[in-house]
Amino acid sequence: MSETVGGEGGAVRYDHLLFAIDGGIARLTLNRPERLNSFNDAMHAEMRDALARVRADASARVLMLTGAGRGFCAGQDLGDRAVAPGGAPVDLGDSIERNYRPLVLALRDLPLPVVCAVNGVAAGAGANLALACDIVVAGRSASFVQAFCRLGLVPDSGGTYFLPRLVGTARALGLALLGDKLTATDAAAWGLIWQCVDDAELVPATERLAAGLAQAPTRGLVATRRALHAAAGNTLEAQLDLERDLQRELGTSADYREGVAAFVARRPPRFVGH
Repeated sequence: MSETVGGEGGAVRYDHLLFAIDGGIARLTLNRPERLNSFNDAMHAEMRDALARVRADASARVLMLTGAGRGFCAGQDLGDRAVAPGGAPVDLGDSIERNYRPLVLALRDLPLPVVCAVNGVAAGAGANLALACDIVVAGRSASFVQAFCRLGLVPDSGGTYFLPRLVGTARALGLALLGDKLTATDAAAWGLIWQCVDDAELVPATERLAAGLAQAPTRGLVATRRALHAAAGNTLEAQLDLERDLQRELGTSADYREGVAAFVARRPPRFVGH
């Protein structure tokens, strides 16, 4: 359920999310703190609505994602599923198809950068939701847990895709097969996330990042993300071709002309973004 309370570019009232767009920053907070912000069907539906609003609002230049309370996200709310020994089997593939697959793809396809502030535990799908974002900053008390192995499952929500690309196959296998807690400090040292900061600095540091990105040439940033994501599957020749095509496209943009003009005039640029 959602209700617009601030008009375009303003706040929207949800049952399980906090959401507002202000100053070019779309702020989206998972808000089921009593359940460590774990996902149920209702929260998935609200996420789809919120991300569609971000995509449609030209005033949004960056998305900042975090969780309310003492944890970022504990993944799927197991209490939302009727699973019991000897009971009827549950089609988890249906849950992936309806909820987690479109969520991850929507995040990766947003036409603006996505910054994630991880507070407390990010477990299961919650950990991989964070890894789907462009830049991840975690508080020092935060942790990442691939908890699927404890349930006899595989890492989903992109986990089997993100982990080996970010930390290599050996560490990905260790995280996925053992389900050990990875501290934010180690996550940063391993290259799983961008930065680990003191807990008190998490919100200010992420806000500064988001504010800077909100003033940046959004179209160029999104093209850069596209190129980096494509690199793992491209030959050098194909990647050079992609760089050529993206550069040709971006060279016609107002942001490129503004960037050059500002450099020549030795003044701060005023980018308009997407």
